[in-house]
Formats: sequence, C-alpha cells, structure tokens
Amino acid sequence: MATQYSDNIVNPERQAFGIATPFVIRKIGLSDLSDALRLGWEDFKAVPSHAVILCVIYPVLGIVLFRMVLGYSVLPLLFPLAAGFALIGPFAALGLYELSRRRERGEQAAAWDALHVLRAPSFGAMAGLGMLLLALFVTWIAAADAIYIATFGNAPAASIPDFAERVLKTPAGWSLIIVGCGVGFLFAVVALCVSVVSFPLMLDRHASAIDAMRTSLRAVMKNPFAMAAWGLIVAVLLVIGSLPLFVGLAVVLPVLGHATWHLYRKVVEPDPNPPQEQPRPPKAGHRYAADFPASLFPWSRESK
Repeated sequence: MATQYSDNIVNPERQAFGIATPFVIRKIGLSDLSDALRLGWEDFKAVPSHAVILCVIYPVLGIVLFRMVLGYSVLPLLFPLAAGFALIGPFAALGLYELSRRRERGEQAAAWDALHVLRAPSFGAMAGLGMLLLALFVTWIAAADAIYIATFGNAPAASIPDFAERVLKTPAGWSLIIVGCGVGFLFAVVALCVSVVSFPLMLDRHASAIDAMRTSLRAVMKNPFAMAAWGLIVAVLLVIGSLPLFVGLAVVLPVLGHATWHLYRKVVEPDPNPPQEQPRPPKAGHRYAADFPASLFPWSRESK
C-alpha cells in the first residue's frame, strides 16, 4: 500500500525577483529517523526480490574487484570494504529511490522500474556526484591499506584467526583500530555531508549536483544531532550486515536505500508546484515475492 504524504505550503516569497531560491530544510528529530527506517522496511517487504537483485551484487563485486586489483588476500580490507559501502551507498541505491518514489505515488513497483533512473533529466548530475563518491571510496581503501601496511608490514594474514590475533591482542592492532576508525570517520563525515539527501533531491526535483550538495550540507548544519545519529545508524547496520561474510548486506543495503528516500522527504520541504507527470497504465495482476524468479520474465506469462 502506498505511503501518503501531506505537502506543506511554501511561502511564495521564496522566489522573489525570479531568482531560484534554495530548497527549504526542515528540522527533524530521532523519531523521524525511526519512521524513515520503518517506511524503508515496508518498502523492502513490498519488493524484497527486486531489492536483493539490485543490492546483493555490490558486496560481491567489491570483494572480487579488490581481490583482482590487489592480487593478494583482502582479509585486512574486509572491514574497510564494509565501511566503504557507506560512501558509495547513496549512489548505488538510485534504483531503490525510484522504487520508493513510485510506491509513494501509488504506483506498482517492479524491478524494471529501477532502471528508469537512467532516463531521469538529472542522471548526468547524479553520475557526476556518484563518480566523486567512488573516488572517495577508492581513496579510503587505499588509505586503509596504507595504514595496515604501516602497522604490520606487507605480509598478509595467514588466516582469519591469525588476523584476529594480530588486531585484537597486540598493541599494534589496537593502534590500527584507533587510527583506522579515526580516518574512516573523516571519510564518512565528508560523504554524509555531501550526499545525505543529494541523490533523492536530484531524482525528485532535478537539481544540479552543486545545488544538491549545498542542500545536503545545509540539512546537516540544521540537523547536526539527527544527522550524526543517522550516520551512526548506517555504520552499525553495515557492520551487522557484514558479519556473515557480507550476506546480510543484501537486506541492510536496500532497507537503508529506501529509508534514505523517506529521510529526504522528511528533511526537504516538498515542491509546492510539482510537475504533472502522466500516470503509467496499470499492469494486469500482481506479482509477489513467491513468483521470483519467474517475475523477472514477464513475457513467460503471456504464453499461458
């Protein structure tokens, strides 16, 4: 069932002299974060198979890519990889924002609808900001690798118990944890400030990348406590989802993606004059998670 929203009326004086004015930022609290997560979970339950298809490939591709590039065991980089998904997650979840947006408007959300972001007027701006986050992700992984090498040298860990022994039971290991978490925190703060509402804003209001980043910075400045809490929630959920060999990220990533859309709705005041879009013709019948993977091949139903 689609979630209903009530648009607040915006003062028309915001567009005086024909000059585009900034997007209006609301003050939010912890209850809004909880509600955003609840709505994100509802979206995930409504389209679970589609969300898994979109998101389960991110941790797999991340591990494979760095295994190929670095040429040795990625065990020391498993935690940095998990933390790094918070940096590129806002861009990777573009398809999830589209699914949440369609459910919000009362439309049916199918896997193919996520691809409609490729035709969004602001997709170029979203891709540009996505490349910035990707560069930030690569820089973070390189920094984490450099910190590990500076602490333990170039010798890779022989096994998971050996790696855990080094990190948790030696002074060098605790130094690695403190320095690594400190540096990672700085990367996370930068990513949060420039992207917490940027991608949903570009998708929904066709904002430029610069305007979206400015709005995101203003949102953080106006809601420092709530945004800090949101960053902590994201970090904790990513760690929990990464514990069983990243498998849990197949649930955590889509829930966070959907929740980010609802967080954007709570933070940025809606457009007082939204553009009119032609409604899509309804599709016959309903598709459920039990239909997976048959639901991926709709043409197979037509022959019946």
